[in-house]
Amino acid sequence: MTSHPLHSVLFVCLGNVCRSPLAEGVFRSVLAAERKENGVLIDSAGTNGYHTGELPDQRSIAVASRHGIDISAQRCRQLIADDFNRFDLIVGMDRENIATIKARRPSFATAEFGMFYELALGEAKQIPDPYYGTSVDFERVYRMILAASKGLSARF
Repeated sequence: MTSHPLHSVLFVCLGNVCRSPLAEGVFRSVLAAERKENGVLIDSAGTNGYHTGELPDQRSIAVASRHGIDISAQRCRQLIADDFNRFDLIVGMDRENIATIKARRPSFATAEFGMFYELALGEAKQIPDPYYGTSVDFERVYRMILAASKGLSARF
């Protein structure tokens, strides 16, 4: 992991409907609270394009809203080759995301990448996909993302 300050981050999960849009919103709010958000590019994407153009999952929107974060203007998109040079850091939520990111990484890529919890807190912990779960699962994922976002903010 590099030690220079970062200026852009892309959060990636499977469909860009649950975890990565939530991470985008939570990280943006953490940086704002720390007065670090100016000039930082924050976005999210999915490894697949099943939900391209759609809103985030209503349960992600709801859990974010309960914590004072509005992610309702976000739209799902798929990870593309240009992302590997547009962003300093590409953050996957689990090992499957990281395997896909690694497989799609072009040879000319400049972005660092890794698993969110590991990059942020030094723990090889995955952020589980809450898609087939309940609001309790979405709340748990929110708390994990918040903790990792606070850890990752030190690099910005």
